[in-house]
Amino acid sequence: MADSEQRKAYWQANLKLTLTMLAIWFVISYLCGILFVEQLNAIRIGGYKLGFWFAQQGSMYGFVAIIFVYASRMKAIDRKFGVHD
Repeated sequence: MADSEQRKAYWQANLKLTLTMLAIWFVISYLCGILFVEQLNAIRIGGYKLGFWFAQQGSMYGFVAIIFVYASRMKAIDRKFGVHD
């Protein structure tokens, strides 16, 4: 019974992390790149409007950061539940 509970807890931790990363991905790509572009364009970075930067470059940097954060957190979750390599 304890093994089943541990698997359930591992899966819950995995789902929580995945949903968090998906929410961040949504905010970066959809909200910052599309919906809030006019508000973000009032701010400039390196001469470029921030809304344009998010739509063109920021979302790619955000996606790469999400990959590294996800890999790091999954490694910690795997170790916590004893399923690491």
